[in-house]
Amino acid sequence: MSNYTTHPGVAAALAGFSLPEKLGFGLVVAPVMYSAEYADGAWGPGTLLPYGPIEIAPGARALHYAELVFEGMKAYRAGTPWPNLFRPLDNCRRLARSAERLAMPPVPEALFLEGIDAVAGALADFVPTGGGKSLYLRPFLYGSEPGYLLRNSNTFRFMVIANPVEAYASGPMKVAIERRDVRAAVGGVGVAKASANYAASLRASNASIARGYAVALWLDAAEHRYIQELSGMNVFAVIDGELHTPELDGAILPGITRDSLIALARQRGLVVVERPMLIDELLGQIASGACTEVFACGTAAIVAPIGVLGDADGREHAPRQVDVVARDLREALLALQERRAPDPFGWTRDVARPTAG
Repeated sequence: MSNYTTHPGVAAALAGFSLPEKLGFGLVVAPVMYSAEYADGAWGPGTLLPYGPIEIAPGARALHYAELVFEGMKAYRAGTPWPNLFRPLDNCRRLARSAERLAMPPVPEALFLEGIDAVAGALADFVPTGGGKSLYLRPFLYGSEPGYLLRNSNTFRFMVIANPVEAYASGPMKVAIERRDVRAAVGGVGVAKASANYAASLRASNASIARGYAVALWLDAAEHRYIQELSGMNVFAVIDGELHTPELDGAILPGITRDSLIALARQRGLVVVERPMLIDELLGQIASGACTEVFACGTAAIVAPIGVLGDADGREHAPRQVDVVARDLREALLALQERRAPDPFGWTRDVARPTAG
């Protein structure tokens, strides 16, 4: 039984909301949010609230020391009367690992699921039903205590917000290889879904966009030779008929979509190789034809084909095929997420029905 309470303004917020025809990604804000606070070593009860600004102390450590971790996940309602979630326990566990890396208290599993279910359940009628559309859920945890001593907060807040969304991107991406800046190093916060990890990518991402590319491809911090990931997406390449992806080296975020695609690819008979991948070796394999396809994946983008890899010297490298293996895996994953296909992995779970008063 859920323990959260519902703010009296939630009903009016829901009644005044409707889905626009054009959703975009992150542009439409859902009208409710969930909040729970941590103090004196324990988590308090959660509350479902109307979406709106939150008060935070100007000296809060989240603002000054980036004491913030988050997750990205989706609820689906494609041809079903009630929405379902995809691998929510894996998101919960990853949030806990991210919190541990920043020495923050983990959000208990029951509280995490309560927040997700409260928001997704309240918004059940507003989960888009078109193929590839979903309700994007953003659970996050931040340190709320003010102070400048370089230590953790003693108070924290866990929140869940949501956005009805379309697919993050469509069509082949142009990706810029980043050979100067560093996103994450082994032993750092690359394995955590932490705000600081994404802030470190912004300069190169902006520079990539200015050059006409969609996003940056990051290399390792020590040698700038080994592929890590894109800003917010993991990377795959089809090489000699096998599916290759950089191994999780302690600086790469363990993507849930990445893990799902590996399982689906193996189920479909593809050989999957997780290994250190040299960027110059990959570019040579693209030139020779040994690498026929490159694509990226993540919760937001699902599976996104890469049409061009642009290097710092201006040269561009285009795989010979685009969106062949990627399309097959994307359709297989979406069919499973949207419950249009059997789920042999046990990854999908119904959103719990609202029970709070």
